[in-house]
Amino acid sequence: MTKKIFIAGSGGIGEAAALLLREWCEFETEIFLGDISENSLKKAKDFVLKNSAKTSKVETVLMTKDGISDSMKSAFEGCDVLLDCSPGSQAPKLAQFSKDFKMHYANLTEYVAETDKITELAKDADTGFVLQTGLAPGFINVLAMSLYNQFVEKYNNEKVERIGMKVGALTAHAHEPHFYGFTWSPIGVATEYVKNSRVIRNFKITERPALSARETIVIGARTYEADLTSGGAADLPDFFMGKAKALDYKTLRYVGHYDWVESLVRKLPKDENLPNRLQDKMLEAVPSVEDDLVLVHSSVDGFDSEGRRRMIEKAFYVEPLELNGHSLRAIQTTTAAPLCQSAMMLLSGNHKGVILQSQIPPKDFMSGNFVSRIYKD
Repeated sequence: MTKKIFIAGSGGIGEAAALLLREWCEFETEIFLGDISENSLKKAKDFVLKNSAKTSKVETVLMTKDGISDSMKSAFEGCDVLLDCSPGSQAPKLAQFSKDFKMHYANLTEYVAETDKITELAKDADTGFVLQTGLAPGFINVLAMSLYNQFVEKYNNEKVERIGMKVGALTAHAHEPHFYGFTWSPIGVATEYVKNSRVIRNFKITERPALSARETIVIGARTYEADLTSGGAADLPDFFMGKAKALDYKTLRYVGHYDWVESLVRKLPKDENLPNRLQDKMLEAVPSVEDDLVLVHSSVDGFDSEGRRRMIEKAFYVEPLELNGHSLRAIQTTTAAPLCQSAMMLLSGNHKGVILQSQIPPKDFMSGNFVSRIYKD
């Protein structure tokens, strides 16, 4: 039976999700691309269809900024799941459409207020709502859950010393003084550098300022630096409170980057416009780069049943993907693949209400058709 999938937002992540679903899905699909821009819709549809041997339909739906149009209603009435690749501020509205039209729903946003609104409206929904299911939050959280389950099974101890989650959207080359290149939203980067990070310390949930706990780490024989940033921990602090002595999410960068960022922050007023001001300063010096890579690392550190210190860790190094003559950036595939995998989970089960990252079955998710093709051992 053909499954109909509505993708709201036809930018880089939306078009990547559409392409992966059409080419790799194990059952027949019909894709509906929705956006407020006709030009973006045409570009995305052409992108998905180019050089493809698949014959499944790809439709476009021009969405309205406010309210709902007849074409949106018609598409929603026939769709099974809505994948939200739109700006995070739009998430509650799209989640409400999903509830009203009995579609499953999955999104990417790390915004706290919007996530809380969706959690509330989905309590009595007839369909499933997977929240924060991109790269970070998203895949990194499921990876951490997977490693924790392995630790408990292997070492027979449910309490651990530390759970670490680290992700870096990087470039193959980096130059001083910033040692960085933008591979995704500059305002997203600036925001995560200045907003507080939700962590666990001494088994309790607390907050720490961004960029306040720097560490040096060697991954795959290369040296990186990592520091606290906002948003990537999803609901794991709630799940691991009382089980993990320490838990945090950090962003990986090349050594020297964070000293440069702090030199900028020190000179800026500390008010609600700090993210925008930091973005502007960074854009003056940092180039935007297409040829990217994504580094993912997670670790679980603790003691076994005999009191011996143990650690389980896993890293993934993801480069751009060539598919149908397209080069998909690593940040596109590492974000879109978990979203697509969540769609498969929703479409293959009887899910209702909110499904948080800590509630996703790690083994099935990690071995799924989309995730396993992007995050390769």
